[in-house]
Amino acid sequence: MVAEQVFPTKGNLLSTKKSLQLAKMGFDLMDRKRNILNKEMMSLIDKAKSIRGEIEATYGNAYKALQNANVTLGICDDIANGVPVEDGIRISYRSVMGVELPQIEYHEKPLRLTYGFSQTNSQLDYAYICFARVKNLTVTLAEVENSIYRLANAIKKTQKRANALKNIIIPRFEGTIKYIADALEEKEREEFSRLKVIKVTKAK
Repeated sequence: MVAEQVFPTKGNLLSTKKSLQLAKMGFDLMDRKRNILNKEMMSLIDKAKSIRGEIEATYGNAYKALQNANVTLGICDDIANGVPVEDGIRISYRSVMGVELPQIEYHEKPLRLTYGFSQTNSQLDYAYICFARVKNLTVTLAEVENSIYRLANAIKKTQKRANALKNIIIPRFEGTIKYIADALEEKEREEFSRLKVIKVTKAK
């Protein structure tokens, strides 16, 4: 809203003041939302760092054990193909200030070896245990990293809206209010001067 396009009336002044008040309330809400989302994201970033460190170490142990198993048993493709595909993962969502964050429901099953012991060794067993642990960590990491991505996008949009309110909308309303108030004050002075002239004229 450009000040010069607004007709300077008391009605428009009251209306613009109300719009300014709503814009300031909107900015306060955007600012509060941004702070809450930032806090949530920072806690998840710390969690993601911890999981990544653990998952890298577990992967390292798993691949080392698998390498040793391959050396002693030969390539373990046939054994690996016998491991069942994971189908116990469900996804729901929780809302944080209107941002839908995933919650992965994963009911970890007790480890059950799907191969015989006669043609395997402890290195393969250890690799199997490590990769099961990697799977569990990957589920958690996927939830956390997806949440971080969604929060980062929401924070960016919230920041953009807050900046628009603070730097464009609010100053525009303030300028309009000043324009209308100045115009009304000038009009009152002119009216006062006109009435004074009329009074003097009548007195003569």
